[in-house]
Amino acid sequence: MNFEIWNARRTADAARWLAVHQAWAAREVFAHPSYVRLFAGEQDEPLAAYAETPSGFILYPFVLRPVTAPHLVSPGRPVFDITSPYGYGGAFHTGAGEVDAKEFWSAFDDFCRTRNVVSEFTRLCLFEDRRLPYPGRTEQKLVNVVRDLQTSQNQMWREFDPKVRKNVNKARRLGVRIEVDETGARLDDFLQIYKSTMDRRHARANFYFPQEFFRTIVHELPGHFAFFHALHDGRVVSTELVLSSTHTLYSYLGGTERSAFDLRPNDLLKVEVFRWGQEHGKRHLVLGGGYAPDDGIFRYKRGFAPDGLVPYSVGTRVFDEQTYAQLVDAHQTQGRRRLAGWQPDPGFFPGYRQGLPSVPA
Repeated sequence: MNFEIWNARRTADAARWLAVHQAWAAREVFAHPSYVRLFAGEQDEPLAAYAETPSGFILYPFVLRPVTAPHLVSPGRPVFDITSPYGYGGAFHTGAGEVDAKEFWSAFDDFCRTRNVVSEFTRLCLFEDRRLPYPGRTEQKLVNVVRDLQTSQNQMWREFDPKVRKNVNKARRLGVRIEVDETGARLDDFLQIYKSTMDRRHARANFYFPQEFFRTIVHELPGHFAFFHALHDGRVVSTELVLSSTHTLYSYLGGTERSAFDLRPNDLLKVEVFRWGQEHGKRHLVLGGGYAPDDGIFRYKRGFAPDGLVPYSVGTRVFDEQTYAQLVDAHQTQGRRRLAGWQPDPGFFPGYRQGLPSVPA
């Protein structure tokens, strides 16, 4: 097996990575070098493990991160861990068999040992036929909603919850219209509504992506995105960034103005995304899930595809049990220095990257 590691910040590697991606029939957006680079900090490495197989190839995009918090510094050697970019990942493949998978993961494990990798966390692709079986522990976290776009529009309309149909009709009656923006022309409108929506939801800090994040998507991922804007009286009142692979659309980030809730613009927006996806030959639209099982966001999304429920899972591995245990112990000790009796979430992985309690003012 020809096994390689590519770094998206190296010109030659990025060119080879991009060439493989462009020749790939699926062209999964989450495996694009520019997308992976978006989630690599200054000290991180945006990488891909690539292997050619008799029937195609295996491509595993990931981010290699140094473990550098002061209370976690190892007295011996620097150590690292692996994570996947936000979205859906794992090792993608084209027709790899069981022997190919075994050989690939063996080579990848050798790489991890040479780079002192302690642990690995990866968000797995929803579609099992597109990803290589993961050799570590897999755990279902949530359920995602996936809209089948190969259904006729009439059948799809009948499958929507009655509330969805009512809201779409209301939006149309009140004059809401949808505009598709494939160039980012209304990026400023999107950013304003997105930020206000995150503020309203008290979103975690990692959901406040900087303006440059979205500008990079616009400039470096042409053909892999589209903004959908719901307008009322000429003004954007609801907006959504949709990422695009060859066969699949992904509802990514967006929001709605609070003052426009009664117009029901987002219901109409999503229905128009479905229609646009069908016109462009897409098979599915991944609406995603909620923040917690069966919360309001999940129930809202389920209204568009009541039968399109797909488990969302993550994969985890520990390569160096002793170092991992030392890091977790040091992290918990630091947490209890800050707050006596602090109890970390036992389900958080890796345990040494869990947020620590704030230091009292």
